[in-house]
Amino acid sequence: MINSTSMPQISIYDYEKAVTPTDRFADDEITPILLGLFGEVGSVMSSSKKLHREKGAFESGYRRDVEEELGDTLWYAAALCRRLKLTLSELFVEATSGDQFVANITANSDPSAPIARVMTAKGLGPLDNVLLKLGQDSARLLGVKADEKTAKPIMIEFVRAYIQAVQSSGVSFSEVLESNIRKSTGRFLKPSPDCLPDFDAGFLAEEQLPRQFEIEITQRSNGRSYLRWNGVFIGDPLTDNIADPDGYRFHDVFHFANAAILHWSPTFRALIKHKRKSDPRVDEAQDSGRAIVVDEGVSAYIFSEAKALNFFESQNSVSFDLLKAVSNFVRGYEVERCPLNLWETAILQGYEVFRQMRKNNGGIVVGNRDKRTIEYRPLKGA
Repeated sequence: MINSTSMPQISIYDYEKAVTPTDRFADDEITPILLGLFGEVGSVMSSSKKLHREKGAFESGYRRDVEEELGDTLWYAAALCRRLKLTLSELFVEATSGDQFVANITANSDPSAPIARVMTAKGLGPLDNVLLKLGQDSARLLGVKADEKTAKPIMIEFVRAYIQAVQSSGVSFSEVLESNIRKSTGRFLKPSPDCLPDFDAGFLAEEQLPRQFEIEITQRSNGRSYLRWNGVFIGDPLTDNIADPDGYRFHDVFHFANAAILHWSPTFRALIKHKRKSDPRVDEAQDSGRAIVVDEGVSAYIFSEAKALNFFESQNSVSFDLLKAVSNFVRGYEVERCPLNLWETAILQGYEVFRQMRKNNGGIVVGNRDKRTIEYRPLKGA
């Protein structure tokens, strides 16, 4: 289905307009766009393969994965259209004008557009066959040139196969588009501070993460690190807990970065006893042991990736795959409302402080939730 009066609606034109600013490729770069498009189609087909192989074990995640991969596929198709001087919305109109689609005129919920035309692909075969056709049409695009006249018929055929794949997959097309807009804009566009979540602003001060804080981290001769906040030791002394020392004894820095920049860290809340106990539901779902495990798990996972990248030194970005993995990790918790761009900021700033902490065997973490920043300051006399 291209349009549905029972679901929130979004036009292809509005989708194009929303994702255009997230395209960071050069205007004359076509090859990486084609490779990305072909790769995403392959991911859609791979999800179908997993459904066959693992059946019930994968079925619950199938819809989510397919929605994401179909959204990414359309993102690359829109990017390719921009380079071919084609309009994606016009391609959709032409792709559905043939006898492979049936149209129904329906009443629309938008007063300014009372009539909507709902298009449905007819005579669809099994999903596998539809996806094979999508794969074949995406392969034809690999040889496309930056020539509107020759590229347009191939693009129309691809869009037609794409629509059929969406329908056969049984997903909501509007959700495919909306999710992809959230994902791409959240990753590539700097969020407005006014639009960012603040998870404890409505709670009493003793149940909030501190708006500004300084945490002193010192390392003693036994190799253990100690935390002190407002002159009081908090938490347990830490070692690296690994045969090859790597500085993980200072990993609380990442929880402090999350607190300052994301306004989220169940671990930090527990350390300073600032759980939101006045609301039992929030305390149970967001500040409990499971949420703390998620916070610790995210920290450990990112750390394992960062070790192979020299702890992000001299880097000004984090891979999209890493950010997507983190997003999946925190699904179901309040922090999932934070855009990927903000996660990237928290990771990069946190590791900037961590590298200095590791180099100097301690220091002071300075966090500012109002500015969403975290900084390093040396210990006195260091």
